[in-house]
Amino acid sequence: MTFIHGYTQKLDAKKVPQSVKDAFKKSHPNSAATWEREDANYEANFTETGKTMSCVIDKKGTILETESAIAPAELPHAATTYMNQHYKGKKWKEVAKIVKANGEVNYEVNVGTDILFDANGKHLQKKEND
Repeated sequence: MTFIHGYTQKLDAKKVPQSVKDAFKKSHPNSAATWEREDANYEANFTETGKTMSCVIDKKGTILETESAIAPAELPHAATTYMNQHYKGKKWKEVAKIVKANGEVNYEVNVGTDILFDANGKHLQKKEND
């Protein structure tokens, strides 16, 4: 699963810098990751406490953002309203909560295109998938 935007490619764990793997292990000690290259960064895909998650880590080992799959009911009301008005009848393939390094929260709904919302459910943008 890839929620994060940009160009991604599968990556052998041996090609992931140790600083990146160490940062992931420190933040998620009980999870094993599969890796992808995310532009200049690295994306760890994993399952934790039954939730499908991913995090983007730069080559220095800084976690830039973490995404968690959520139930559609967990979206802010304004985001659900927007989706029902603008994407009526479209299947929601994935719904995620994104927490950035600075604590900022966004939500994302994938309907073939990623639709982004702020923490209050205000529509931010749509991003075409690669």
